[in-house]
Amino acid sequence: MSYIRRFLDTCFVFLVFKGNNVIFKNIKSTGVPYVMVAKGGKLIIGEKFAMNNGISGNPIGYYDKCTFFVNNGAKLIIGNNVGISQTALICHAGITIGNNVKLGGGVKVYDTDFHSLDAKIRASKKDSLNKMKAPIFIKDNAFVGAGSIVLKGVTIGENSIIGAGSLVSKNVPDNEIWGGNPAKFIKSI
Repeated sequence: MSYIRRFLDTCFVFLVFKGNNVIFKNIKSTGVPYVMVAKGGKLIIGEKFAMNNGISGNPIGYYDKCTFFVNNGAKLIIGNNVGISQTALICHAGITIGNNVKLGGGVKVYDTDFHSLDAKIRASKKDSLNKMKAPIFIKDNAFVGAGSIVLKGVTIGENSIIGAGSLVSKNVPDNEIWGGNPAKFIKSI
């Protein structure tokens, strides 16, 4: 990829982030993400943030752009020196990502179920008001492998690794490797 293209991508990202009231320092980007920060939501990104949107930045087989969605009253905080590729961060309550975290290609982080678990409510107009949501914490130096999904209420510990294609529905302690669907303990680091 040419330096000119990367420079232009970064300029467009700057404009998209500014237009959504994102608080950020310096960003390196290939491609331009989808960004939607609702009124009353906050998206804060630390220093040395790098993202790949689409196959040109990371040819791992996921073709999506990164997606940042922050709902009214929610807060998405990303630490320093974080790298993501084709990642979706969907925030209805709170997502906190520590420093030096890597989120592999196609990782999805959802702090909500999106819909009520009750079939009657789900069929009604009250569905979106009754969805479950809980904050997510991904601590410093964690790595989440490509194609993984992190669900509401989960904490991934410091230095921990999530194997590619995992479904993380439970807390992962510090310094452990987990993987599978659902993700289970594999070994200590």
